[in-house]
Amino acid sequence: MGILDKHKYIETNATLLLVGSLLVVTVGGIVEIAPLFYLENTIEDVDGMRPYSPLELTGREIYIREGCYVCHSQMIRPMRDEVERYGHYSLAAESQYDHPFQWGSKRTGPDLARVGGRYSDDWHVDHFSDPQSVVPESIMPKYAFLKTEIIKPEYITDLMQAHQMVGVPYTDEMIEAAEDDFRAQADPDSDFDGLLERYPGAQVRNFDSETGISEMDALIAYMQMLGTLVDFSTFTPEQSR
Repeated sequence: MGILDKHKYIETNATLLLVGSLLVVTVGGIVEIAPLFYLENTIEDVDGMRPYSPLELTGREIYIREGCYVCHSQMIRPMRDEVERYGHYSLAAESQYDHPFQWGSKRTGPDLARVGGRYSDDWHVDHFSDPQSVVPESIMPKYAFLKTEIIKPEYITDLMQAHQMVGVPYTDEMIEAAEDDFRAQADPDSDFDGLLERYPGAQVRNFDSETGISEMDALIAYMQMLGTLVDFSTFTPEQSR
């Protein structure tokens, strides 16, 4: 009996095919899962990573609310075309404080994992207000209303406490100062030294150049920090250290 005949015999025998399939899945599962029991942590600690500031966290909530994740991923795969276009491949540590994470499985627009600092605040304001004004071929809807939606930090403490409950390392000091930090990040004339101590690298300015803190301010604050926390000029993967 040749190889093809044996293969045909397995395919035409339902019981044998089921047993063979279960065997293959079992072996594959063991190979993938067993090594995880020998790892203390599946997420490598990376210098620079920190929880989101109150304003950034609010912007992330707006990002999720408006469904931005439907068209944009935040996951650069370790493939040459993606790395050359978007930058260093995404690290698991960069999503360790994301609930839920924004890796995504589809891109209608570009990946946003490294969008921080790539465009000016004014560009983002124009892009959200009228996407086609800066990217003519874009099919993104207009979000101009974000600029007129003034927000206050009345729920930011509750939001941070919820994230703290699922493992995000917000300290009691961070939560106590949440409302002040929220306001300080959008006001370059404020006393923001405490904010920068709690959230190193946080960018402080009036993001939409308008009076009052708007949803546009929060969303741009979030966008401008994406991919900026890890210094990839000095980063070395743990396995090669």
